Amino acid sequence: MTRPGVATGASGQTFARAAAASCALLACCGLAGWAFGIEVLKSVVAGQTSMQPNTAVALLALSASLLLTLRGPGTPVLVRLSRSGAGLALAIGLLTLAEYLLDTGPGIDQLLLPSGTDTAGEPPGRMSPNTALALLLAGLAQLTLDRGRTWGIRLSQVCALVVLVLGLLRVYGFVYQVPQLGQIADYTRMALHTALALVLLGVATFLARPGRGLAVLLMNPGTTGLQGRWMAAAALVVPPVLGWLRLMGQDAGLYENRMGTALVACAHAVVLTVVGFIALAVGRRAEIAHDHVQDRIREYAWLQLFMDHTPAAIFIKDCAGRYLAVNAGFERLTGAGRADILGRRIEDVLPRASAEPLRKAELEVQTTGRSLQRQDTLRLDDGPHHFLTTLFPLTSTSGAPYAVCGISTDSTERILAQQHSEQAQQRFRALLECAPDATLISDGRGTVVMANAQAEVLFRHPRRDLVGSNVHDLAPARVRRRQAALLRAYLAGPQAPSMASEMDLAACDSHGREFPVEVSLGPLETEEGLLVSLTIRDISDRKRAEAERAARYEQQHHIAYTLQRSLMGSPPAVKELPSARRYLASVQGAGVGGDWFDFISLGSGRTGIVIGDVMGRGLEAAAVMGQLRAAAHALAQAGLPPARLMSALDAFVCDLPDQMVTCCYLVIDHNTGEMTACSAGHPPVLLAAPGRPAHPLDLPVGVPLGVGGFPHHQTSRTLPADATLALYTDGLVERPRTDIEDQISLLTDALDTALHTHGSSPAVLEPAADDLLTALLPADDGHDDDVTLLLIHVPPPACARTELEPRPHAVPAGRRFLTSTLTSWKLPADVIDTARLLTSELLTNALVHAHGPLTLGVNRSATELTVEVTDHSSTPPHLRQAGTTDESGRGLALLTALAGRWGTRPHPRGKTVWYTLPLTVDAAGGGSPAR
Repeated sequence: MTRPGVATGASGQTFARAAAASCALLACCGLAGWAFGIEVLKSVVAGQTSMQPNTAVALLALSASLLLTLRGPGTPVLVRLSRSGAGLALAIGLLTLAEYLLDTGPGIDQLLLPSGTDTAGEPPGRMSPNTALALLLAGLAQLTLDRGRTWGIRLSQVCALVVLVLGLLRVYGFVYQVPQLGQIADYTRMALHTALALVLLGVATFLARPGRGLAVLLMNPGTTGLQGRWMAAAALVVPPVLGWLRLMGQDAGLYENRMGTALVACAHAVVLTVVGFIALAVGRRAEIAHDHVQDRIREYAWLQLFMDHTPAAIFIKDCAGRYLAVNAGFERLTGAGRADILGRRIEDVLPRASAEPLRKAELEVQTTGRSLQRQDTLRLDDGPHHFLTTLFPLTSTSGAPYAVCGISTDSTERILAQQHSEQAQQRFRALLECAPDATLISDGRGTVVMANAQAEVLFRHPRRDLVGSNVHDLAPARVRRRQAALLRAYLAGPQAPSMASEMDLAACDSHGREFPVEVSLGPLETEEGLLVSLTIRDISDRKRAEAERAARYEQQHHIAYTLQRSLMGSPPAVKELPSARRYLASVQGAGVGGDWFDFISLGSGRTGIVIGDVMGRGLEAAAVMGQLRAAAHALAQAGLPPARLMSALDAFVCDLPDQMVTCCYLVIDHNTGEMTACSAGHPPVLLAAPGRPAHPLDLPVGVPLGVGGFPHHQTSRTLPADATLALYTDGLVERPRTDIEDQISLLTDALDTALHTHGSSPAVLEPAADDLLTALLPADDGHDDDVTLLLIHVPPPACARTELEPRPHAVPAGRRFLTSTLTSWKLPADVIDTARLLTSELLTNALVHAHGPLTLGVNRSATELTVEVTDHSSTPPHLRQAGTTDESGRGLALLTALAGRWGTRPHPRGKTVWYTLPLTVDAAGGGSPAR
């Protein structure tokens, strides 16, 4: 059922919404009249002033703002829209009044009506001053109404009443045919439907908060509210009607002085309104006083109801011992009705054996005038009951007792619970003594309140010394503060039945002997507060056994780790490819696994890089890794391209039982910056180049080694200058319950960040590798798989190359090209001479035994000079022993004697014969070849 106050408030807000909607409708009619040129919508009555467009816009904004406010608490967007509408109307009114006062202004009258009609000599399109004042007050009223404070609501309602009066003046002027009521001096007159809209807007704003401010006097559900509504209706209706009737009589020739009649009618309305509010305030105070009296009357009934609903038995007796009042609890105690108890004595109600002690206690209270408590036992139908009775005198104003009041509470359950508690405490003490470990019971401050016999034995203190001491004193001085802090932290909020079993704790006995202990804590909620049970066990033997196991484990782990490192070997550093290398063994199990990597010098300015991961962990995986590393190294040095090397390793792994391996093999040509790669199920290679974000390389990925039956493909691409490659095993990116693609993306972002932070030079590879491990590995070093990470910097190639015709003059042309190139590189003369001799032999050999165009390439790195001659013959040169009379056969012997290394590399259209000359550090800048 809806309460009257709520219903009246809801009705007030419903009426306010209807009035605001009607105001918006009138404003829309005015705008439609100007938009479509309909005169009846502009002025309603022919010959009357038209509603100006600015006025219509302001009224529409105010109506919309008020409707949004009446919706109740809204979103911040709706609140801002509501305030914006009120602010727009306030600004229009304020600017219009400023134009009237200053006789100039921004010309807002012409914004919507560029060519308005001149009215009474005023600028075209300008609203009347009283309309502008009403809009200003209406906007202010809605802005203060939205704040929700009492003073704001009162100010809003006062402004709404002023707006209402301004509109009514124009309506009265129209009804009474007195234009001066809707016009200030000679300025523009207020339009009739503008006045009606202002009346509706004032009413809607005033009733927007029917339960607050002045509106509550009209809308409250009491007598004053009803009286106020009738008075308001009378004040707004009766005087105008009377005035109109008087004017009708004057028009008929019965009266004169029409203006006087109109002013009298307006005065009647104002006076009646003020008197009505005064009467409302007085009536409201009368209602409050009436309600207060009613509350006092109800209090006496509530007192009896309180006594009847109190579980204790309450009685009041006069000095003669007769019952004056009892409650329902006393009736239940005695089993008699209230009518049978009142006026009788205690011996007529209770058994005599119980009545006599109670009567003596009542007489004592009457005599001494002091309250008294006593414990009594009454035998009722369901057995004996224990009652705690409080007796106190009721005294008159002179202090003389005239009655005795008693309150008896049945404490049978409490006494039985106390007895059970004592029995439980005895059982608890017995259990405490039977506990196999030393047990202490402490209070919330750590003071020992109980100890068992095992505690005496463990700490070598008599029980009387343990009880009353502090638990912290049983710890050695060096750890006392830390263990005290742990106990305080537990006492501050114990959430588990036991704790601290894994912490490194210590205790000491009366002789000062320290020993490690395991402590279990448990909260005990008692009536006296929180108690804590501490079960303490000497774990010296366990600690010794754990230390022995740890030493054996560490020894075995060291043996396995040493074996793995010997199988993995130490890949050599390649000066042409600066790199940062990281290998982290697993922290689980034996700590060994199947990760490996290798750097293999292939000659002719090429380096092979292999990285792989044998599935599984332990010595078996490490043994397979060692075999694969040796096989891959040998196959790579034999010159096998990546795809053929991967196929050979696949056949090798297929011969091993239940093995699967991921592997990636790269061949980087330092002379051209070209990389050839083949992957067998390995995580993607990451590439970072200056000016470009890091990203995974799009390489063909075959099945892991050991599956068999599937081909492996290789691909070649040219690497950007100063690029950085990142190779890694899955131990870096695989985590439980995470997607590996997300982890690879995280690694890519971390690589980008590290290179952006440290730069892309070779010197920053080491700190960048540390940053990647920090970003990808768990903070607690809990990775359960081997982790391998390689960061490789690919410097720009230093090379020169020329094409030569297969004719005899190609030899001197090649020597000239070689000499000019090496001279421009500032290499020493002996290096240039040796290179010219060997290159002449290679070119001569190619002219004699090969066909097609020749290509001469010269490449330099930090440690060696490489010269290549490429022809279109697939027949490789063979070293032979030349006779004393032979004219040929000595070129390869010179090559073997003078070059650091030489060899042949086949390709689809022929072959390339190459040799290298090692350079010292000085040779790179002008020293001698290394021997």
